[in-house]
Amino acid sequence: MTNSGEYPQQQQSSAPVHHGGTQGAYPPPPAFAPEAPPKPPRRRAKGPLALLAAVAIAAAAVGGGTAYAFQELTGKDGTATSATNTNVVPTSQKGTVSGVAQAVSPSIVEISAKSNSGEATGSGVIITDDGEIITNNHVISGATSVKVTTNDGKSYDAKVVGTDSKKDLALIKLQDASGLKAASLGNSDNVKIGDDVVAIGSPEGLTGTVTSGIISALDRDVTVSTDEDQGQQQQQGGGGWPFEYGGEQFNGDTGSSKTTYKALQTDASLNPGNSGGALIDMNGNIVGINSAMYSPSSSSQSAQSSSSGSVGLGFAIPINTVKADLDTLRAGSTD
Repeated sequence: MTNSGEYPQQQQSSAPVHHGGTQGAYPPPPAFAPEAPPKPPRRRAKGPLALLAAVAIAAAAVGGGTAYAFQELTGKDGTATSATNTNVVPTSQKGTVSGVAQAVSPSIVEISAKSNSGEATGSGVIITDDGEIITNNHVISGATSVKVTTNDGKSYDAKVVGTDSKKDLALIKLQDASGLKAASLGNSDNVKIGDDVVAIGSPEGLTGTVTSGIISALDRDVTVSTDEDQGQQQQQGGGGWPFEYGGEQFNGDTGSSKTTYKALQTDASLNPGNSGGALIDMNGNIVGINSAMYSPSSSSQSAQSSSSGSVGLGFAIPINTVKADLDTLRAGSTD
């Protein structure tokens, strides 16, 4: 007999102890460690904290949230445009004139337009891989034939699709072209005074000429002629396209038929033949179409023909104006 209140002594046994049963031990050991009670479900954060967390996750998904850029199509597949800034220039050359020139030059062309009055030379920007090109209206106005030479030396015939003399813009289309490099159209609303820019065009027929400078001013009221005959004569004479600014006329008389638009001003060197070419930011995005420049080689009411060299007075049509006009030009407007 055992003393009252004591458990009987366990007898030694050669049989193995089975922890999952009750035989051979008293009291039996627990079969498993007791499970921890389930944790209450975590309540989802609400209000500003949840919003901030969601924003942080979204920012991380697009590259840390430091430079979100995207491409959108404007009216037609293949037109490369950017609502912010797309980095066209390789990272190793970012911010350099040489990097911009290398990245964008394949998208800039030389335009030769023949008319009954003679031949004019200008520049243009490829905006689709099948050969849509933006240029100035005064480059091709009155033309009976248009030929385009690309950066790699290939020559194409082109037809005029649409013109807008009030904005001095025109859209031409290469015949039987494909696989071209379309330029990235940026956002001219983001341009600031003092921003570095690069100009590419064919001044005096010197294809692919690159110059650089800064944005000198915004929203300049530039008045240009819409008289196509006068424009062709000015182009042939090498005097540049006539324009008015601040009540004075440059490069000749603009005549009675004229229009005024808001322009970007730049000190990048522009010369006759740069018209219709590109003004580009340092990421390689087109921010303007070069349209008017003071040409000191011609006499005018405000400059003597003895002047020489670039004086840093160039103007470009903001690219947002161009993008807003693309549908009209593609529809074949000829106003």
